[in-house]
Amino acid sequence: MARGKVAALVAAVALLAAGCGSAGTPADPAPVGDVQAPLPAGVGGGDTGSGSGADNNCDTRSLSPNGSIPSGSTMDKIRDRGRLIAGVDQTNFLFGFLNPSSGNLEGFDIEIVKQIAASIFGRWEGHIQWVAIPSSAREDVLKDHQVDIVVRTYSITCTRMKDVAFSAPYYQAGQAVLAAKNSGIRGLQDLGGKRVCAAKNSTSLSTISTAPSRPVPVSVNNWSDCLVLIQQGQVDAISTDDVILAGMARQDPNLEVVGEPFTREFYGVGIPLGQDDMVRFVNAVLENVRNGSAWQNTYKYWIEPALGPGSPPSVSYR
Repeated sequence: MARGKVAALVAAVALLAAGCGSAGTPADPAPVGDVQAPLPAGVGGGDTGSGSGADNNCDTRSLSPNGSIPSGSTMDKIRDRGRLIAGVDQTNFLFGFLNPSSGNLEGFDIEIVKQIAASIFGRWEGHIQWVAIPSSAREDVLKDHQVDIVVRTYSITCTRMKDVAFSAPYYQAGQAVLAAKNSGIRGLQDLGGKRVCAAKNSTSLSTISTAPSRPVPVSVNNWSDCLVLIQQGQVDAISTDDVILAGMARQDPNLEVVGEPFTREFYGVGIPLGQDDMVRFVNAVLENVRNGSAWQNTYKYWIEPALGPGSPPSVSYR
């Protein structure tokens, strides 16, 4: 090989070896410190809104039941339309949630809607238009007549009765606390200065905001957002109705419901104000649900494995 070619080859090998060596320490163009996990949309503070239960001295009893469907009535118009439009939850395990396996809405509240639709149409299949709504929108969708009914763990309160009508209660719950099993939190009294999550416009948020232990309320659009926040360590506890908390505990075995319930929450079906005929009709449906086998069968399937045996609330009418 000629001397010139040898020199060129040596130079090429040297260049290749230099390229395979260390490029040195790269500069950090954007140093990053601690990063918070992203928050769900709509996270706020302790705004109580229409869920406030402070004004609870009114008569919350509903109208006496009447299961007939006269011509021109609200139920007759729904039957002519061919579908019942129901505002429900799709994130509340056990009461109203979207089953990812079947793609169907399931839970205790969903069965109540089916009973009402079946009483209007003879069968519920093909006659329900489901509308998934956040807790904060329950009054709005009724006042704007976007839905015929709201069945969404909807506590009957005097404040809400100024804007919407309610059926008689079909379920009694009680507010409690959900926390991590190793947190040391055993109830509302342990939440002083701690961040506690609840849904906007809920009675639960009102109770947290006025608790003597002075927790720090964190409000969200949906209860599932609370579950995300506690799993990310961005809140210390969740406080709402025991049945909602039981559903979260079933979803995450690292969480537990602690302490005894410290309120009584009566769930009713929300109905637009002024539709007394629909209120009476729904009450007739619920009478059959409570007094027959439907209530117990639904409770045993969805709720009893989490909270033990239960019975429907006693009812009286105006």
